[in-house]
Amino acid sequence: MARPKPIAFDKQKTVAENRRARFDYSIEDKYEAGIALHGTEVKALRAGQASIAESYAEVRDGQVWLINANIPEFSHGNRNNHEPKRPRKLLLHEREISRMTGAVERKGMTLVPMSIYFNGQGRAKIELALAKGRQAQDKREYVKDRDWKRDKARLLREKG
Repeated sequence: MARPKPIAFDKQKTVAENRRARFDYSIEDKYEAGIALHGTEVKALRAGQASIAESYAEVRDGQVWLINANIPEFSHGNRNNHEPKRPRKLLLHEREISRMTGAVERKGMTLVPMSIYFNGQGRAKIELALAKGRQAQDKREYVKDRDWKRDKARLLREKG
């Protein structure tokens, strides 16, 4: 029998977060993936230096790659330092990759990185979301809904 998946990801230390993604995309499904990194990249992440604001993921030849994520060079690295914006392989199960491939090809969805973090075992992980882009009108409705929920909660707190 398969081990049940945890509901929430074990985020001990968040390194980078894509806050804009929740506004620009409607999130359908989330996945936790490992990242294949070089030694100096891990050290740069532990120092808290990374940006995933303009990055995305794509499926190529049955593998998922993180494109355009910026992990700057490690300050004390030597000539073997890494390239800051190189494509990085994401480590996922085959059935997760096939599920993502189907959604991206058939439904026109996008793979958006939400955050990079270290889990409880000290491994670098990325939270990857299967998302659908929002139009300008959808964004306005999202903002209106969010504001109404906030006002409703405030009113309920005041009334008791």
